[in-house]
Amino acid sequence: MRTIEFREALREAMNEEMRRDEKIFLMGEEVAEYNGAYKVSKGMLTEFGEKRVIDTPIAELGFAGIAVGAAMNGLRPIVEFMTFNFSLVAIDQVINSAAKMMSMSGGQFSVPIVFRGPTASAGMLSSQHSQAFENWYANCPGLKVVVPSNPYDAKGLLKSAIRDNDPVIFMESEQMYGDKGEVPEGEYIIPIGVADIKKEGKDVTIVSFGKIMKQALAAAAELEKEGISAEVIDLRSVRPIDYGTVINSVKKTNRLVIVEEAWPLASISSELAFKVQKEAFDYLDAPVLRVTSADVPLPYAPTLIEASLPNAARVVKAVKEVMYVNK
Repeated sequence: MRTIEFREALREAMNEEMRRDEKIFLMGEEVAEYNGAYKVSKGMLTEFGEKRVIDTPIAELGFAGIAVGAAMNGLRPIVEFMTFNFSLVAIDQVINSAAKMMSMSGGQFSVPIVFRGPTASAGMLSSQHSQAFENWYANCPGLKVVVPSNPYDAKGLLKSAIRDNDPVIFMESEQMYGDKGEVPEGEYIIPIGVADIKKEGKDVTIVSFGKIMKQALAAAAELEKEGISAEVIDLRSVRPIDYGTVINSVKKTNRLVIVEEAWPLASISSELAFKVQKEAFDYLDAPVLRVTSADVPLPYAPTLIEASLPNAARVVKAVKEVMYVNK
């Protein structure tokens, strides 16, 4: 099987869907003439033309609103935010228009739209460009929130998101666009809301999503050297959440560590921990532990960034705590 970059997997998904359905178009800052800020849309202007690959002003609220109106009138926009940090300017359109339109119109209007772009930290970009917004958007009914961790999932999930008749928040990472992985050449889709067991194990369950999956898998490999067998689950989407896969794993391993990049309060890990204690309390042999970012705006200095973000060492430490190792 061929190996391609994360950005190429996203591009293939958009290209294939735009060839399939002429109602689909891409809009956002620098997506056309510049081939995308991260080169995700490279070559798309040449193939599809300026009516379907549209450069916008630096005005997220404006072009998000245009996209919502287009979706209500039968088109299927893909909106690229240069970073979801900038989506805060457009959050009124995302939350108060796109997410609620089906309900407010009594089912008369659907809003088939994908808002996509990078989320969370991306190196030395400091506080205003490093926030993880998955839990923010997952809090809102009417939205679906997808956070892929590898090129294969990215392509299959983006195709599903584009075909979905509800608004989908599709969250990537600047630090993953160059990641390489195996992606089939043939047509495939991955349903939204189905988690993936990346590694089977028997001693502890580790759950994560997005680029932090790298830390979860690295921790599992380190733990394996010490004789601890970790089952690693990639949620892939955080609204809806595949609770069943996680709960079934916990019933087998009896221990759970959840890893995510968001701040700890009201995070996806908070929700998942609640659901597991509600549905699988009698199976737990230790309290559920979470590994999140520090509860501070992300600093600029590399040493402080390292101290703030989840990493494999912190995951290993949490696993050993729920395993009562070295107690």
